[in-house]
Amino acid sequence: MNLIPSSDPLDSLPEDVTQLMAQLPNLQHRQLIEQTLATVVRLASSDIDRLDWKILSASLADMEKGLQLFRTYRHVRKVTIFGSARTLPTAPEYQIAADFARCVTKLGFMVMTGGGGGIMQAGNEGAGKENSFGLNIQLPFEQEANPFIEGDRKLIHFKYFFTRKLFLLRESDAVALFPGGFGTQDEAFECMTLSQTGKFGPVPLVLIDRPGGSYWHDWSAYIDKNLVKTGLVSKDDPSLYTITDNLEVACNAITAFYQVYHSSRYVKEKLVIRLKTELSEAQVEQLNTDFSDILVKGRIEKSIALPQEAQDETVKLPRLVLHFNQRDLGRLYQAIAAINQMGNTAIAATHPELK
Repeated sequence: MNLIPSSDPLDSLPEDVTQLMAQLPNLQHRQLIEQTLATVVRLASSDIDRLDWKILSASLADMEKGLQLFRTYRHVRKVTIFGSARTLPTAPEYQIAADFARCVTKLGFMVMTGGGGGIMQAGNEGAGKENSFGLNIQLPFEQEANPFIEGDRKLIHFKYFFTRKLFLLRESDAVALFPGGFGTQDEAFECMTLSQTGKFGPVPLVLIDRPGGSYWHDWSAYIDKNLVKTGLVSKDDPSLYTITDNLEVACNAITAFYQVYHSSRYVKEKLVIRLKTELSEAQVEQLNTDFSDILVKGRIEKSIALPQEAQDETVKLPRLVLHFNQRDLGRLYQAIAAINQMGNTAIAATHPELK
C-alpha cells in the first residue's frame, strides 16, 4: 500500500481511507487491519470525551514511530539498558555501563536506551551511534537527548512512558539494569513481573552494579526476605535474573542464554522452544527427568516445525515441544539454562546474533 502524503495528513484523509478500503482485500494482514478500523469506528460512535481521543491519538502516533523505526532492525538482537539519568560520567556505574555496552556490541548486539543522560548516555556512548537506539520521553526536566544519540535517525521521542516501555521491552533480547531511582526500580519490577507471568521473554535479565557495589545485592536481600520467604513469589523466581558487579559475568549471562536456545512461541496449548542445535535423545530424557514438574501433561519431545509454523523464518531450526504449565517461569528459565549447557555450541554464523 502506497498512500500519498500531504503537508497536512488530514487534507488527504478521505482519499487515503478510500484507497485503503479498495486495497484491503489484497493486504497480507487484512483481518487485523479490519479489526483495528472496526475498533476506531466503534469508539467514534460512542461518547468518549476529547481527552480520551487525545490519549488514543497520541498513543497511536507513538506506536507508529516505534514500529516504523524497528521494522528495519527486527532481525538483529538488542540489549536494553536501564539506569539512573542522574549518574555522572565520573561515577564508576557510568564507566561499567559504557564498558558493558561496548562489550555486547562486539558480541553482535545493538543497544537500546531511553536516550537521556546518566546510565542511558553511558550505554549510547559505549555502543556508539551506529549500534545505538534512543527512545526518549518528553519530560520538562532531565530528559534531553544525550550527545551520543542526538541527531541520529534511531532516536525517537515518545509522549507516554507506557508506549516507550513497550518498545524498550518488545524489541529487546536482553535487559541490563544499573543502579537508579524510582524509574529504574519501576523498570526492574516491571521486567520481573512480565517475565514471571510469561508476558515478556524469556530473555536474560542482568542486574549490574559497580565493582564492589551493593545496590542490587541489597535489593535482592529485600526480595528474599519480604517476597520469597513469605511465599509472595516462588522460590524459583530469582532464577529470572542474574546479579553481578563483574563485566565478564554480565556479558556471559547474555551470550550463554542464546548458546543453544534461540527463541520460543506458543502454538495453541504447546510451548515450542527453538534451538540452534539439536539435542540428543539422552539429553531430552534428562530434561524430562529434571523438569517434569513444569508440565501439564505428556513429556518434553523433540520436534520439527509444527504445521502452524510453516511460514516462520525459523522453520529449519530443531525444536522442543512441551505442555508448559505457564506458571513456573522461574523453573522454565532453569530449564533453558540446562538446555544451554547441552548440545554442540560450535555453530558458524555470518552474524552471531541474527534472529
